[in-house]
Amino acid sequence: MSPHAMSSPRSLDVSSLDRTHWLELPARRSSVGVARRFVSDRLIAWRLPGELCADVVLLLSELATNAVRHTLSTRILCGVGLVTDACVRLEVHDHDRTGRGLPRCEPGLDDEGGRGLLLVEQLADAWGVDRSGRTGGNAVWATLTL
Repeated sequence: MSPHAMSSPRSLDVSSLDRTHWLELPARRSSVGVARRFVSDRLIAWRLPGELCADVVLLLSELATNAVRHTLSTRILCGVGLVTDACVRLEVHDHDRTGRGLPRCEPGLDDEGGRGLLLVEQLADAWGVDRSGRTGGNAVWATLTL
């Protein structure tokens, strides 16, 4: 499984406060629910369609879970931005500087986990992994459009 894009189309703009929101959290499983609620609140405020909101929240959940479970980070940084009126971008940054990248996983039929990036690949218009300029770790991103 490989990202749909070779490199990130521009990362989230920190100067657009009404269209970009960030949340830093401890790298714990309980933080994933906090991140989901945070992103959901932003999407509702932007009055985006329910189906798009559900997909964005699901992808954020998968990206944040991967950062918590598969990196050596003590904190994660979650961002959501309204790139255009019809395009949302998610970013999850970790502090893992090992350069290991994303874990390869081919889940069996009975496995309970290991399908997160398969969901990302199916739902996102584009996604990828870059070195984070904010944390020095990984920045996993995805874009979704109406």
